[in-house]
Parts: sequence; C-alpha cells; structure tokens
Amino acid sequence: MGRLADKKTIVTGASSGIGRASARLFAREGASVVAVDRTEETLYETVEMITKEGGTAIAHVADVADEDAVKKYITLCTQEFGRLDAIYANAGISGQAAPLVQQTVDDWLEILRVNLIGPFLAVKHASPIMAAAGGGSIICTASVAGIRANAGHSPYGASKAGVINLIKTSAYELYGTGVRVNAVCPGIIETGMTKPIFDRAKERGTSHKIGQLNPMARYGYPEEIATMVSFLASDEASYINGQAIPVDGGLTSSLPYVYPRRD
Repeated sequence: MGRLADKKTIVTGASSGIGRASARLFAREGASVVAVDRTEETLYETVEMITKEGGTAIAHVADVADEDAVKKYITLCTQEFGRLDAIYANAGISGQAAPLVQQTVDDWLEILRVNLIGPFLAVKHASPIMAAAGGGSIICTASVAGIRANAGHSPYGASKAGVINLIKTSAYELYGTGVRVNAVCPGIIETGMTKPIFDRAKERGTSHKIGQLNPMARYGYPEEIATMVSFLASDEASYINGQAIPVDGGLTSSLPYVYPRRD
C-alpha cells in the first residue's frame, strides 16, 4: 500500500505539469483523486492516465477562483468518496511578463485572483470539513518567486509571496484542529507555464544554461515537485505545518553566485 492509501484528495490545476504529475502520483500512492481544472480536454486526459494505471479519479471542470465552483468540487469529493483528507491547491497562471510601468491593474487582478484567491478559497472551504473530521492536509503551490526577487515578474511574485503568508497565517487560524497547511515553492520546472523560457533557450542554443544558478546545475521536473506534495499530503508529514518548502535544487539557499562550469 502507498503512503496515501485510502486518502480522499483533490488536486487543482490537474490538466498538466505539476498538477498532472501530482494527481497521478497521489493515485499511484493509493489515493482517490478529484482532478480539477478549467481546461476540459487535457483534464480528461489526466483522469484517463490515472485510470489506465489502475487508480481512481474523477474529472471536474471549474474555475478555482470562483467561490461557488470551489464549494462544488469540495462537495463532489465528500459525496463521491465520503470525506476529504488532503487538497492540493496548485492551479496558477504566470500572466504576460512586462515591465512594471507597462503592467495594468487588470493584469494584477487576474493573477492575484487565480494564484492567491484560489488557494484562499481552497483553505476556507476545505478546512472546516477537515477540522470536523479531526484533521487533514492542505498544500498550496507558491514559488521561489515568492521568496526572492527576479524569479518572475512582479504580479506573479507578489501573488506567490501572498500564498506563503496565507499558509502561515492559516496554520495558526486552524490552531488545534489537526489541519495542516503548507506550501511547496518550485524552482525552475519544465511545465507548460515555463514553456516559453525553454523554447527561447532552445532557439538560442542555450538550453544547457537553464537552472545553472542552483547548485544542482539543472532545472527540475514536475514529478520532483509531486514527490514533495505527496509527502506533505501523507501522515508521514504529520508534524509539518505552516511551512513553505523550496524544491529548487538549492537556488534559494544562497545569494546569487555563478560557479564556473565543469565541462
């Protein structure tokens, strides 16, 4: 049996990248999964992958920043699976990178709506159900961009810094309930969101330089984030609470420093 055996879970942003990798790993570890995303076609692909691997999953199309939609996907989990043990509020957007003076209020509002209000609503509506059952695990996707500057443009970084503060304050708001709230902070990971970075590097012939600023000297993969998320969702992480954990190859462990390559 896996580390998430018989856990009833929700993963948002499950259509691709980190969300898809996490939903698949949750299922392989024994969890039943409600896979949530607003991109219908690729969401059903994720569920098909899980069922072909012998797992249990339900697809649910929703806007994670719409409060009624959040209530519905949480209710779906409790109705179909009987309870809610863990939720991974992963859905997010990067927005269009632009200099600060060219950014608009609408740009900021949409990024904050999805990246910060979405996790807030997940915490708001999942935590009472978990508390009534004696505990549970909530994990949100933050980013190294929420810890340090220059890992993303300003609205994206601000939204992820907000997620980090959200999980810390929520952990104390849920004092004594047994509900744990943590965040994972990915570094540079190859996903659909970061595809433009990888495409530009391929065009310039500099793909080998992606991730060179961290001591692992490489970029990461969605599965490496999913492994941390799976751990945080499990009972093995029962004393980890209110933490924003970087999974970034060591990038945030130091001030910037470029080591000479050892070719």
